[in-house]
Amino acid sequence: MSQKQKAYLSLGSNLGNRYLTLQKAIFSIQKKAGEVLALSSVYENPAVGFEGEDFLNACMVIITELPPTELLKTLLQIERDFGRERNTQDNYQSRTLDIDIILYGNEIIHTSELDIPHPRMDSRNFVLKPLADIAPQYYHPFLNKDIRNLLQECKDRSKLIKTKHRLFKNRFELFSKLQFISIEGNIGAGKTTLCKMIAEDFNAKLVLERFADNPFLPKFYEDQARYAFPLEMSFLADRYQQFTDDTSQFDLFKSFMVSDYDIFKSLIFAKITLQKEEFSLYRKVFNFMYKEVRKPQIYLYLYQNTERLLANIKKRGRDYEQSIDATYLEKINQGYMDFIKGHPSQNSMILDMSDLDFVNNKSDYESILEQLDERILLL
Repeated sequence: MSQKQKAYLSLGSNLGNRYLTLQKAIFSIQKKAGEVLALSSVYENPAVGFEGEDFLNACMVIITELPPTELLKTLLQIERDFGRERNTQDNYQSRTLDIDIILYGNEIIHTSELDIPHPRMDSRNFVLKPLADIAPQYYHPFLNKDIRNLLQECKDRSKLIKTKHRLFKNRFELFSKLQFISIEGNIGAGKTTLCKMIAEDFNAKLVLERFADNPFLPKFYEDQARYAFPLEMSFLADRYQQFTDDTSQFDLFKSFMVSDYDIFKSLIFAKITLQKEEFSLYRKVFNFMYKEVRKPQIYLYLYQNTERLLANIKKRGRDYEQSIDATYLEKINQGYMDFIKGHPSQNSMILDMSDLDFVNNKSDYESILEQLDERILLL
């Protein structure tokens, strides 16, 4: 096994969503090259040597088992994954992603494909400034000056602005930025399963809807007209009590909260099942309660087609659910769509789960997490 070594990398982007690109690149480096030990602040500066959009730049240090040449190959592949193709003129072109090895331990390497330390590091303040954030006392192997001194002596006076962007070492750290996320969906959409997976993987407090013992539910599926109002009122009372109890206090040992329901679902279901006069009365009670409950930072709706919903309902085998028909499920889906459209200020996401199996397919689960990454970064 190769000996582990610290490698200092410079990252830059001036095309597309620059901040998102840098963060995704860090996650990719962490997965393929080594553990991320530290990240600098993010700086913005004009393009150097050519006309182009401003760059976002940052530096990072990783601990890696990859020897320098293998590390270079890995980083070049990550660049290609982000749409970058290097060529002889690439130094003078805009780029989605630029990753350079600045330092690799105290090694000095001069080959046709790799120079370490980076030969232009001491003349670029967009490299030295972020590098000074994470390694101010690191001595250059042959210039015999630390990074702070190199920065002070650097003749590059191009404009460099420290941004408010924050980069995260890994997804666990990013998800800890959350306080509260609700994952909603139709009956059988997989919301509870996804909540449990996220809670386990990212140390979240799990808030699950508890309704299995509701005495009106089996009766409702037998005679909806008769039992709709008592069912919806009992659900509302239970949800309000449970939701306020579960979300009123954070668990000091958990990073955030994830819930498999939002209390607004009460109004969605009630609108489908209740008569006009009943719904009017119900809504008055609901509006009073809704003002008091905690709202999620992200409202994630798992859209599932009706055929898959019916198959999932049959598979989980709850007797009282087996009589649910496609029309009822379609009304629920439409109710959620109307709610999301009617609340544009809510931070809502809709994920189409029709072709995804996040339980048995890791890449599908990863796809969901990547979409959550992007939304969390915008908070």
